Amino acid sequence: MFRVGIITSSDKGATGHREDVSGAVIKEMVEQKGYQVIRQVILPDEKDLLAEEMINMADNLDVELILTTGGTGFSKRDVTPEATIQVCERMAPGITEAIRYFSLKITPRAMLSRATAGIRGNTLIINLPGSPKAVRESLEFCLDSVDHGLEILTGRDSECARKED
Repeated sequence: MFRVGIITSSDKGATGHREDVSGAVIKEMVEQKGYQVIRQVILPDEKDLLAEEMINMADNLDVELILTTGGTGFSKRDVTPEATIQVCERMAPGITEAIRYFSLKITPRAMLSRATAGIRGNTLIINLPGSPKAVRESLEFCLDSVDHGLEILTGRDSECARKED
């Protein structure tokens, strides 16, 4: 069972002016996968606050996976990718590239996502879109592969090669 932290980046959500539906979708989906949600927070679109929480979840709470939602667009307040880059030691661009590629089959606006992914210690951090529908589609697409990546990252598996049929 992997331990998960969920961060929703939303000025309106942080002040109670918008319900956090996307964070709830993430929680539901990872719990169905057998993961344990350790912490779920809603923060304003502030790079330093987002980075501090990512560090807290990775370094103090020892979660293996942090999933963020929101803050990946073109608005001047959208700074989740910058916070993620700031705290990561190694980047994992293939994850969000694959999500964008998959999402382009659904909407051409997927090209506007600035989401990123990276690793801090033994924690994988992935930026997801802000809309509940896009969060669900993204996780349905990538969660099995992310699960395998987490097994490798945490030393529970050492084989990346696919098994022969």
